[in-house]
Amino acid sequence: MRTIKDYLLLSVKGAGMGAADVIPGVSGGTIAFMTGIFEELVGSINSVDATAIRLLLTGKIQAFWKHINGSFLLGVGSGILLSVLTLAKIMLYLLNNHPIETWAFFFGLIVASSAFILRGVKGWNFVSVVLTILGIILGVTVCTLSPTQTPDDLWFIFLSGAIAICAMILPGISGSFILLILGKYEYIMETITRLTSGDLATTIPVIAVFGAGAATGIISFSKFLHWLLGKFHKQTLLVMAGFILGSLVKVWPWSNMDAIKASQFPDVPADALELIPMEQVDMHYAGAAIFALVGFFLVTSVELLSKKFIKE
Repeated sequence: MRTIKDYLLLSVKGAGMGAADVIPGVSGGTIAFMTGIFEELVGSINSVDATAIRLLLTGKIQAFWKHINGSFLLGVGSGILLSVLTLAKIMLYLLNNHPIETWAFFFGLIVASSAFILRGVKGWNFVSVVLTILGIILGVTVCTLSPTQTPDDLWFIFLSGAIAICAMILPGISGSFILLILGKYEYIMETITRLTSGDLATTIPVIAVFGAGAATGIISFSKFLHWLLGKFHKQTLLVMAGFILGSLVKVWPWSNMDAIKASQFPDVPADALELIPMEQVDMHYAGAAIFALVGFFLVTSVELLSKKFIKE
C-alpha cells in the first residue's frame, strides 16, 4: 500500500519525465527507467483496455480505478503535467530569442540519442547496415518533404498528439522530437504558454484535442509499438536510430534564417527580414558548438546513469 509520501515521490519522478519530454532528444522513457517506474508505467497504460472501458461504462468506478492502477497514473501524470506547463514558456523564449544556440543544443541531444540506440544494438551485419541506411533515408525524406509549416487544424493536432505520445514512453526517443518532425513543437509550446497566461478560449480546445489524440495514441499505437519491439526489437531500433539521424536536417541550427534574423533584429518587420544582408547576421558559431556539446553530454550522462540504475 502506497503512502502520500510515495505518491509525492511518483509526482517528482513524473516531473522528471515531463522535463525530459519537453526537450527534443531526451526521452521521458529513459527517465522512467532511471527512476524505476518504467515497467509499472507501461503495464498501467496497457491495462486501459476493453475490460477497463466496460467497468467505466457500467459505473464500477472503484474497480476501474484499481484495474488501470489509477492512483499511480495520477501521481506520475500530475508531475508530467506540472513540469510541461512550467518549462514550455522557457523553451519558447529560448527559441524566439536564442534560436541558433537552442537548435544547436537540440542537435547535440539528438545526435547522442541516436548514437546510444545504435550502440545498444548487438550483432551488426550487412542487414543491420542496410536497415540503418533505410532509416536515414526515411528520416531525410520525411523532413525534407514535410512542409516547415504544417496545418494548425484540430485534426492535425489530434494526429500529432497520437503519434508523439508513443515516443514519450519509449526509452531513446523523445515525444517532442516527433513534434519537431511534424512541425508542431513551437506551436504546442506556445499554446501551453498562452494557457498558463490565462488565454483559455483559444488554448483549451487545442490542448483538449491534443490530449484526446495522446490518449488515443497511448492506448492503441503504443501496444503496436511494444509488440513491434518485442517481435523485431533489433530491426526496429536500427530503423529508429537511422530515422533520427536522417531527421537532423530538421534541427540544423542555421536552417531557418528568418527566425535567426528576427531574433537579432526584432524591430524589423517580418516581410523585410530577407532584405537584411547576411554579413550583418551573427552566426554564433562558437556558441552553437558549445551548446551542441552540452546537449550531447547531457544525453550521455542521462544514458550512463540509466544503465547504472538498471544494473542496480
